[in-house]
Parts: sequence; C-alpha cells; structure tokens
Amino acid sequence: MLDINEIRNNPERIKNALAKRLFEVDFTEFLEWDQKRRSLIAESEALKARKNKVSSEIPFLKKEGRDVTALLDEMKEISEKVKSLDDELKKVEDEINRFVASLPNLPAEDVVAGGKENNQVVKVHGEKPQFSFTPRNHVDLVNALGLIDYERGVKLGGNGFWLYTGDGALLEWGLLNYFIQEHVKDGYQFILPPHILNYQCGFTAGQFPKFAEDVFRLETNEVSEKMQFILPTAETALVNLHRDEILKAEDLPKKYFAYTPCYRKEAGSYRAEERGMIRGHQFNKVEMFQYTLPEDSEKALEELVEKAARLVAGLGLHYRVSKLAAQDCSASMGKTYDIEVWIPSMNDYKEVSSCSNAYDYQARRGNIRFKRKDSKKTEFVHTLNASGLATSRLLPAIVEQFQQEDGSVIVPEVLRPWVRKDVLVPVKK
Repeated sequence: MLDINEIRNNPERIKNALAKRLFEVDFTEFLEWDQKRRSLIAESEALKARKNKVSSEIPFLKKEGRDVTALLDEMKEISEKVKSLDDELKKVEDEINRFVASLPNLPAEDVVAGGKENNQVVKVHGEKPQFSFTPRNHVDLVNALGLIDYERGVKLGGNGFWLYTGDGALLEWGLLNYFIQEHVKDGYQFILPPHILNYQCGFTAGQFPKFAEDVFRLETNEVSEKMQFILPTAETALVNLHRDEILKAEDLPKKYFAYTPCYRKEAGSYRAEERGMIRGHQFNKVEMFQYTLPEDSEKALEELVEKAARLVAGLGLHYRVSKLAAQDCSASMGKTYDIEVWIPSMNDYKEVSSCSNAYDYQARRGNIRFKRKDSKKTEFVHTLNASGLATSRLLPAIVEQFQQEDGSVIVPEVLRPWVRKDVLVPVKK
C-alpha cells in the first residue's frame, strides 16, 4: 500500500511514477475525500471537546441549583451529531482505503518504464546446448522416460494437472531437497506453513482485492474478509508471519524459506508450445523471503538473485537473468529480476525464479513495523521474496538440455543422491 501522506503531498510525483507501469490514475476524487475526511474529523473533535467541557461543568451547576435542561438537550444533540459525523467519516475512510488498496507499488527509480519488451538481460550463464541430432521436446521425453503421466493427471484433476511417477517423482523430490539443503546451509529458517490462508493474508501480500478471482476459494464463492483460499505461493504465507507486529531493528534481517505446492486458478493463456508442465494449476516451489531494514533491502535483493541463480547454475543449466520493466513487475513489487531457463523446444527462456523487492508496500498493508534501539518511533520494514526455485519448468529444461541421441537423459550431479541414477533411460511399455 502506498503512503497516503505521499499521495496527499505529491500526487503528481506518484502519478508520474505509476505511469511507468502504464497505469493511469486520477487523484481528484481521492484528494476531495481526503479533505472531507479531515473536515469531518475536525468538526467531530470540536464537538467532542465541547461535550467534554460542558459535561464536566454540569455537576457543579446542578450543585449550585441552576437549571441545566438546555445544556442536557445540547449534549444530546451533540451526541447525535457526533454519531452522524462518525458514520459519514467511516464511509469516506472506506472509500479512501478502497482506492489506495487498488493502487500498485511504485517502481524503483532505476526500473525502466513500459512492458516486457523493455526488460533488460543483465546476465547470461553458459551456452545454449547444441545437438548433433534432432532434439525432442520435454513432453515426448518425459513420456518415454516414464517420468510424468499427463493422462492420469487430467483424469484425477482435469486440464492443467499431471502426475510425477517413478524416477520423475524422485527427480522432483531431488530438486526440492537440493534447494532446501542449500537454503539451510545459507542460514535461512525452514517454514512449512498452512496451505489454507485467510483473506488478510491475500490482502497483505497485495493479491487482494484485485486478484481475488485468481485463487481457489473455500466454502463460499463470495470475496469477503471471512473467505479462505489455497495459497498461490508460499510468499503469501511468509509475508504474514509478522503481520501486526513490531520487530526489533537488531533482529533484522529475518530470513525464511518454505516449501509448498502452489495452486493457481488462473494458469494463464495456453499457447500451443506451452504444453506439459510449462503452465499448470498446481506446481511445487521453494520460496525465500526476507524482512529487512529499509537501508538494507537493495543489498538483500542482490543476495536473493545470487542465491536463486546459483541454484540453477548448480544444476548445470543454461539460463539468463532479466531485470523487468515497470509494467512487467507484479503489482506489489517495486523491482524484480527474473531467472529464466532455456527451453530448447520452445526456442525461448522461461522464468523459474522471480526475485523482488516490495519495499514498504506489503508492510503497510500488513502493519509490519520495527523499532530502532533507543527510539520511540516505529518504521515499516521492507519485504523481499524470491523463488528458490519453482520446479515445473526446471524438469522440462533438465530433460531437454541434457537429452542424448538414444533418448536417455543425464541426471545433474547434484540430484543423483536422491534419484540414485546417473542417467535416465526410456522405459519399456
């Protein structure tokens, strides 16, 4: 959530910053509501002050035998007027909060304007694999190797679901264990959160109310503050660990990671080449998360990008790192780097980790603050997240980049302790 004081004092600056996202906003109504809110508060407080003053005088007047009927009538009128003003104030504040909650985060100053066409490649690791034979796509490869059962996945869950089978399940579990092992080694605290969350979790993360239709909701079809939903990413849980808390500056940064499946109702538009596991309604992901001091968040983002990229490099995969343009950053994030792995059959790179700095945007929504030593003032923390990593595009990249002419696939060395094989070979059917 943006700082209301900043909007009030610098509406043109906020408007121009959001324009980098190609997001148009008119603050005319907001400024009128804000002025009305302050007028209502001033009027209500003046009446309350009058009521408190007269109320304290009435007992003494009665003691002197004076008639206080008129004053009692006035107090009744003031009470009714204050209630009316408070009701009106609540309506105005609801309008203000609804409006501010709908605004995306401001892009960082060094983030370029525009959409994904303006994304900047900032690093390339390794070379694109070259084949002396006609390479297969990952759908054909995983079928031949007996790693994924698409037909039974659809039978159980419908389109957008699949089953990991045999060596495929071991490969998937190996990826997750590899990530977990590395994050524990780096000093991040392991969290296994609930998969069912409440509305406030989605609001704090910045997914609600605007993107409430993209999640799987429980019990009711209504979008309300009583709704529960299945988490679309572990970030939605991790950003709420310290909701409505005041942390100590000396306890920051707090570094967490979590493993969860991710459930996405809106899996995106399916292009012909985005078959198999490239898009789906459920996929596995390990997520890194940090709460930091404001002055440390840029360094923390660099750390997250380095860690996510190191995991992909450890698998021996060719990838690149892109700094996203403003419109391509998600609504809650001020700056984002994507780690994108090469998928040969698509002749394209696909994101396997999104590393982002939300600055104080999510902390304002979740009222997550900290206090410096010897200070009475509270400040908002900065929150950052990074996939570390999502698996549903890594497995296609592994089988496509490491495929051999005979249809076998070399298993990345770091995964062999879990897969218990150096090479995966086609299964007899």
